Amino acid sequence: MRWSSAFIPTLKENPQEAEAVSHKLMVRAGLIRRLTAGAYTYLPMGYRVLRKTMDIIREEMDRAGAVELLMPALQPPELWKRTGRYDDMGDVMIKYTDRHGKEVALGPTHEEVVTDLVSGEARSYKDFPLCLYQVQTKFRDEIRPRFGVVRSCEFIMKDAYSFDVDAGSMEKSYKAMYDAYCRIFERCGLPYVAVEADPGLMGGTVSHEFMVPSEIGEDRIVVCASCGYAASVEIASVRPEEAPAGSAGRAGNIEDVVTPDKSTVRDVSGYLKVKPSEIIKTLIYMADNEPVAVLIRGDHDANETKIKNYLKARTLALADERRVKEVTGGPMGFSGPVGLSIRVLADTAVRGMAGAVTGANEKDKHIRNVTPGRDFSVTGWFDARVITGTDPCPKCGGGIEIRNAIEIGHTFKLGTKYSEPLNASFLDAKGRHRPVIMGCYGIGVNRIPAALIEASHDKDGIVWPASLSPCEVVVMPLKKGNKELADAAERIYEELKQAGVDVIIDDRERSPGIKFKDADLVGFPIQVIIGEKNLKDGKIEVKERASGKKDLVDKDALVEHVRAKLRVHFTLDIIR
Repeated sequence: MRWSSAFIPTLKENPQEAEAVSHKLMVRAGLIRRLTAGAYTYLPMGYRVLRKTMDIIREEMDRAGAVELLMPALQPPELWKRTGRYDDMGDVMIKYTDRHGKEVALGPTHEEVVTDLVSGEARSYKDFPLCLYQVQTKFRDEIRPRFGVVRSCEFIMKDAYSFDVDAGSMEKSYKAMYDAYCRIFERCGLPYVAVEADPGLMGGTVSHEFMVPSEIGEDRIVVCASCGYAASVEIASVRPEEAPAGSAGRAGNIEDVVTPDKSTVRDVSGYLKVKPSEIIKTLIYMADNEPVAVLIRGDHDANETKIKNYLKARTLALADERRVKEVTGGPMGFSGPVGLSIRVLADTAVRGMAGAVTGANEKDKHIRNVTPGRDFSVTGWFDARVITGTDPCPKCGGGIEIRNAIEIGHTFKLGTKYSEPLNASFLDAKGRHRPVIMGCYGIGVNRIPAALIEASHDKDGIVWPASLSPCEVVVMPLKKGNKELADAAERIYEELKQAGVDVIIDDRERSPGIKFKDADLVGFPIQVIIGEKNLKDGKIEVKERASGKKDLVDKDALVEHVRAKLRVHFTLDIIR
């Protein structure tokens, strides 16, 4: 490949709309260009990275026994209505009406489509196990596309689906895909963490997310360095704790107190001179359109994923002002458990509280000295809060760290969530109809290069691993108009190509400074630098992008030297 014809429009300045480092560098390095909000063109260098990513994914999927197919992006909403996800997806699903008046959806994912396919083709236990995958463009109407290709409306996913006849077989399929994901992300050079996760709208029982820690990550994960525990904050369990020191002595008779315009924990705490940990927040939720009160200690945050899962609710949302008034008799911000007639649930940290402050279900009023069990009843105690960095590890009790992270992959044990409503069943060995047991496994293909850049860059640009770099080596003759240097560069370029090296030659009539800056910006792992003085001595300079290390190599030994460097690079990518 020749730089002069490769279409690599590099930029000196950061694009104004870019927030994330990956977005800035992908634009500046000539990898992508924005067409409209949430949609990007992959320029030649960016597309080469994307292709290498997809090649690694395909190799490991094939190695794990999955078989590739390609399903339509256009989907009939009827399938989604049968599984109940049509309403769950809401406005995220992009839909239109065709010329025949028929509604059509642009596929945000393909669980319904692949299940419908298998239900019509595989009907005997002898047809299983089966694992199908595709690399396909997906569409979602994101409320706020951001961070370049990290959160976009049009994106590329690898999604795989396993179909098994029993739980034991499903476990083998799940492990095969889990292990394949580990190999994929290792080969891509990603510093990933596999964490326990909530299945969410996908459904099922067990799921794992594969995360790359990053400041721009919109997900948060809990990691314990002592025992290796890792989980999404959404599901990380919290060890039960004792009541806050001093609260046990505040168990006198309840009394109303006036709190004018004080509706937040912070305001009430300051006004009544109590700690936030001595306040009980009463949150009114609508769970499948039924009101329920959830009690949380004032210094904690409610975990809506845990609450939804505890209630086994399909939908969960905080009640609006009107519903709060109907349920409690008072305005939002002054709710309390005393006298409530609806179901009351509470986080375990509330259990040992005594003499607490709560809302009085009346404007500008709170109640002092409230004690659970004496002044109100709780119908269910459970872990209902968000874990914090000061909590102990739920597994070993050691210290934990909470990090932001980018989700790059997700695996799910779906069970029969889709096979039952879509009639994906089979005849077992005894001639009985049974639903197929499914698993689902997704990778955000676009996110892999972006997540890698977030984790691997410096002040000069991208630092690619050899496995994903648009080219492994760049050959750079430094002096403009010097035929001897140009001829030597061409000869080395051809020799490297013949040796199977993925190489680009910077044949532009540009200054050495521009060539160095562009090579560092795009991030090629190895730079072969041909200078006038070194060439006269029969030497070629070889520089590693990541370390900055430079070697002077005999020109006759150059090819083998570069190949040896690349072998080390690919090994590091795998074990990193």
